Amino acid sequence: MSLGAQTKASGPPAAGMSDEGHSPDEGNRAGLLLARLSLLPTVMFTGWLLLGLPLLLAGLFTPVVMLVLSIPVMAVLGYLAWRALGGWTASQRAGRLAVGSAPWWSVIGVIAVAVAFGADQLIFHSQFIIIIRDPASYMQFGQWLARHGSLPIPQDNAAFGFSHGLSFQSAAYYEVGRTVVPQFMAGLPMVLALGYWIGGAGTAVLIAPILGACALLTFGGLVARLVGPRWAPLATLALALALPLQFTSRSTYSEPLAAVLFLGGLCLMIDSLAADGAAARILAAMAGLALGLTFLVRLDGASDILPVIPYCGLLVIASRPRALPMIVGFVVGSGYGLLDGVLLTWPYLKQNMSSVAPLAKIVLIVTALTVIGAIVLQMRRAPLRIPPWLTYAVAVLPVVIMAGFLARPYFQVTRIKSKASFQATIAAFQLSENQPIDPSRQYYEISLHWVFWYIGIPAVVLGTAGAVVLTYRCMRRSTPAWTLPLLVFSWAIVSTLYRPAITPDQPWASRRLVPVVLPGFILLAVWAVRWVTDWLRVHRAGIAVRGAVVGVCAVALVVPATVTTFGLSLHTGGPGGVRLTADGFGLKTTYAGEIAAVNGMCAAMPRDGSVVFLPSGGSRIGTQLAEVVRGMCGLPAAISKSAQPQRVQEVIRDIRRAGRRPVLLAADGRALAPYGGSVRNVMALHTRRDGQSLTVAPTQTEPLNLAVWMTVLPR
Repeated sequence: MSLGAQTKASGPPAAGMSDEGHSPDEGNRAGLLLARLSLLPTVMFTGWLLLGLPLLLAGLFTPVVMLVLSIPVMAVLGYLAWRALGGWTASQRAGRLAVGSAPWWSVIGVIAVAVAFGADQLIFHSQFIIIIRDPASYMQFGQWLARHGSLPIPQDNAAFGFSHGLSFQSAAYYEVGRTVVPQFMAGLPMVLALGYWIGGAGTAVLIAPILGACALLTFGGLVARLVGPRWAPLATLALALALPLQFTSRSTYSEPLAAVLFLGGLCLMIDSLAADGAAARILAAMAGLALGLTFLVRLDGASDILPVIPYCGLLVIASRPRALPMIVGFVVGSGYGLLDGVLLTWPYLKQNMSSVAPLAKIVLIVTALTVIGAIVLQMRRAPLRIPPWLTYAVAVLPVVIMAGFLARPYFQVTRIKSKASFQATIAAFQLSENQPIDPSRQYYEISLHWVFWYIGIPAVVLGTAGAVVLTYRCMRRSTPAWTLPLLVFSWAIVSTLYRPAITPDQPWASRRLVPVVLPGFILLAVWAVRWVTDWLRVHRAGIAVRGAVVGVCAVALVVPATVTTFGLSLHTGGPGGVRLTADGFGLKTTYAGEIAAVNGMCAAMPRDGSVVFLPSGGSRIGTQLAEVVRGMCGLPAAISKSAQPQRVQEVIRDIRRAGRRPVLLAADGRALAPYGGSVRNVMALHTRRDGQSLTVAPTQTEPLNLAVWMTVLPR
């Protein structure tokens, strides 16, 4: 692969070329607007995180400090990106516009899809704040940062009289010495903190739909750069209809924010290749920074951005002035993720060491090979020539790999050794679906079928075909703008499908597909459709034939996702004998009412109370609500290690000696009866949660009922 060759006129345009294959007019306001708007979310979140982590490490992540300092940082980054795309002085022009000439309807189409998606997600957004799975963990992490601006979380053991019968560890929160450490990377919680500052939990849960809409806008900009602006609305619509993006944009998952940084980083690098002078270097540095910060948002992001390392080596070999800025930006961004993992959330990395350690070794090996290769190739005086047989062999790899994934269920059943609790969860899922009980099974062998469910077989077939042609062109050094996108999408798609590394129930596991896999397949598929239509035009096919091909392919890309997301099916009956029904996740709200339920529970507690959760009939309300009480109620919270009345009485006496009121909580009021006081129900939540499916596309939600009883004892 090379970065120095120019793109041929045939086929879809490369960076800096219009849909018609010529340099766009520098006054093309529509293309310039799309380019700038699609970068805006990436630049803004990059600025927020760039300043946020140092302040968090210093214990100064407060609204006043963050707003006073982050607004200038975001303004500077935004100004640099804004001007770098539009041009500087005569001696530092930005060069050609990577998006190319864009009709206004394509710009309006991308924006309309993103806005409509965001509005839809706001209507159906969840209030997932009780810690059953990751979204609520992120919400409580963000809540703590918004209130306190520092980590780790103190146990406040003194409020319990230093009693020894308590545990301060709960779901997604580790007990480390005298502190509590949250489980995940700090990137998303720092963004959620802004929502808490603006309007509390009710506003913070609205951040997720906004992030999903931003990811779509950024994706539309990437498609406009690599395929053409006229194709961006179709690709953006196809991704917007996919259930995984809707699923992760209704609750606070890290994947949409990671997608904004990842896809935006690619956009910035493509713009850098089309630019000249200072603009090219600025855009390259921002590209590396955005891609590196993906690690700060999502631990798996470190794997997704791995190919950026050899790509930086290619930039060095080609003696590009963008090489050093790109490398510096990438080192800084990924260094933020490393600092977060080591200094703030080390127990989380330690828990995932079975994945982190091999990845760290791979990073070191890839870095070493890149450095050695760059030195050796730079010492060569003759240009490196790729033999034709190698070009064809590499180009056919996408077909071979996809065929392997397709055949994988017939020769492999993936199993791993895991904790008893994890195996019990898998067994429960299998029992509910009448599947053979095999608690160690992971279902990773059907990961390609997940993609089929959510975007359809045609998208995978077209995407694979597009990857074949683009791989051939990159090996021939004719599409430099595609080099980095093809590297990262190919690596991330293969590595994710081979080992998703997640509990395999759907739609939960579909979150792994959001940042890279689904955008990658859709981008490649739309490029393949563009390539076919260009081929037909070159061979003088009529406009009717080309229009029919585009129409059929568009339907093939949109309909499967629509059917899965909205659960569309035909039934007998109705005026014409057939009626269409919709019973999918796309029209359902989950985890509603949790904010009001938690606020009611908090209001019932005395301000001088020390809260202790008692075990009751196998209930997990202690692990689900301990951090909620600590963060949202603002009270010390712990879980009793024993349900024996004698041990609990010792805890009560210790709390009284500390001068505070014992507040006992349990899932059953009868568990509180031995300790006196007025036992009352402080939470009776009846809502719906995401369903679980292992072998078919998900369509249903499940009831979620949660009861909390409380007794408050005198000092």
